[in-house]
Amino acid sequence: MSYRVVNGNIVSVEPIGSLIKKTVVEEKNTNTDTNFNSILDKAINKNESFVISAHAFERLNDRNITLNKDDMKAINDGINKALAKGCKDSVIIYKDTAYVTSIKNRTVITAVDKENCKQNIFTNIDSVVIL
Repeated sequence: MSYRVVNGNIVSVEPIGSLIKKTVVEEKNTNTDTNFNSILDKAINKNESFVISAHAFERLNDRNITLNKDDMKAINDGINKALAKGCKDSVIIYKDTAYVTSIKNRTVITAVDKENCKQNIFTNIDSVVIL
């Protein structure tokens, strides 16, 4: 499961794997814009939302990291700044936490707090956003 964040609020929980498979099948079988993803994309301005992966959500819970509406807006702004610079995969450093983020997919992949960052190496990233 992943958690979609829009305007700093978690608005839906969706099983991404089955949703993607279902969408692909629907796109092959119809020529209309009636599948869930296309309707959702039209309803939500992409620059105002991002997804927290199930793995990241679990890490946030494990490490007692709570995000309020302002925190989520700041992370979203970081994603928008990285996107504007052409970044693909970034570490967004906000407060005392590093968020490994797929900018292209607007998805937080994992979160690492200050204590767990020590002696770690972040690979497969092309940028760092410091907020």
